[in-house]
Amino acid sequence: MIAYLECFVQENENDAESRPYDVVSGLRGALDLQGTIDCGDAAEQAAKDFGGMNSLAPLALVRPAGAADVASVVRAAANLNLTAAARGNGHSINGQAMADRGLVLDMPAMEDHFQVVRTSSTSGYADVSGGALWEDVLKRCVRDYGMAPRSWTDYLSLTVGGTLSNAGVSGQAFRYGPQTSNVTELEVVTGKGETFVCSEEENSELFFSVLGGLGQFGIITRARVRLQQAPDMVRWIRLVYTEFDAFTRDAESLVTRPHDDGESFDYVEGFAFMNSDNPADGLPSVPLHPDQVFDPTRLPQEAGSVLYCLELARHYRSSDHLSAVDKGVNRLLEGLGFVEGLEFQVDLGYEEFLLRVKQAEEHAKASGIWDAPHPWLNLFVSKSDIADFDRVVFKEILKDGIGGPMLVYPLLCSKWDARTSVVLPEGEIFYIVALLRFTPAYPKGPSCESLVAQNQEIVQYCRKKGLDFKLYLPHYRSQEEWKRHFGNQWSRFVERKTCFDPMAILAPGQKIFPRSNPKP
Repeated sequence: MIAYLECFVQENENDAESRPYDVVSGLRGALDLQGTIDCGDAAEQAAKDFGGMNSLAPLALVRPAGAADVASVVRAAANLNLTAAARGNGHSINGQAMADRGLVLDMPAMEDHFQVVRTSSTSGYADVSGGALWEDVLKRCVRDYGMAPRSWTDYLSLTVGGTLSNAGVSGQAFRYGPQTSNVTELEVVTGKGETFVCSEEENSELFFSVLGGLGQFGIITRARVRLQQAPDMVRWIRLVYTEFDAFTRDAESLVTRPHDDGESFDYVEGFAFMNSDNPADGLPSVPLHPDQVFDPTRLPQEAGSVLYCLELARHYRSSDHLSAVDKGVNRLLEGLGFVEGLEFQVDLGYEEFLLRVKQAEEHAKASGIWDAPHPWLNLFVSKSDIADFDRVVFKEILKDGIGGPMLVYPLLCSKWDARTSVVLPEGEIFYIVALLRFTPAYPKGPSCESLVAQNQEIVQYCRKKGLDFKLYLPHYRSQEEWKRHFGNQWSRFVERKTCFDPMAILAPGQKIFPRSNPKP
């Protein structure tokens, strides 16, 4: 059957007039899948992503029913000198989930797999499909079990396997670590087409390789996610700062406070914004409710063109008296150096808080910018270099804003497991910086090319000045750049590739390893 398919693929590669249904018929017959296969126009969605800057058409888009289908596709790719890429919900920025003339696996199409097990009255775990969306995991865990995962991303229309293949970071990471630190077991299909269950105790090298492994070592088909008791309500808070040193001092104080006694916030993030009336990244972007107004007269006269905001959250039960909630929050805010009178608070349900970006998505779709290119840039910057980064990047290169959020907040290295494939800056405290551009299409706004060039200028500045940084959700075009990215972890990364995907079948869109053929 493989021999038949090999001839079939070669014929279709040389026949530009090949009909899509012939491709579908041949692949389906050869692979004997439980799922479905599309080619041609029906597979067009796999040729693009949220970034909107790359387009590479696959040979076919496979919608697997389960892990057996995923393994079958990978084995076929091995025999046919093809590549295979797992595609989540299409939110890659630089074509990382594409496979040029290869096979793309539509992971959300996998059959539903969801099971919650309580291990105590306040903890447990959920077994979920690698193609499940985090927003669906949230709703099912909270509504049916009163439980929730401990660590999230800001945007939840992402797949479980997708975020675990990178890290998965949000405002809970200072306490619980990234999402990669909050799974205890995985089911993985390797680049050899073999399926394994792995954990810290079983097939541990594969387990830690895949976590943060950029899809290079295996495709996650199931994950066991740690759960805790879900709160009912959230007090959401934003505090405005004019000086970066005061902002970072308070942020670092908050993420390093002991939390066992409940004397800390449950969520800590932050962002830079413009001292302007731009609704996208200026003063109007800070208030949390339409009834709240940013009063610019509260700013000191010496305030610069770039301001900063700490974003915090405190969980509580619906049975708690609001006076007690107020008292607890005020106690935690004591001693912080935010601008008096520029403090915004709102109470909302836990689900609503975690799905807060969904509203921004709806507004972006209504205005048309959701479908525009998104040349985003995400970095980890060491504490020792974040002030220089602010001085040059925020205050000079980006002095006019980016038309979207500019996240910047501290994380703790000790909450990350060094055995995973993620690489971080040195030191216990480092910052995530996320430049999330929502820019109107050119000519109303800057061209996509100019924004990409600006991103490159930022990276080149960091490199030239010797800043200790790493790209998060990295994208490079040469193996030399990847070697520099991984530094002294490069040899480990190569060893893992050799062990689990020796022919470099998986995730070709990352452009780390060229596809290779087995020696005769």
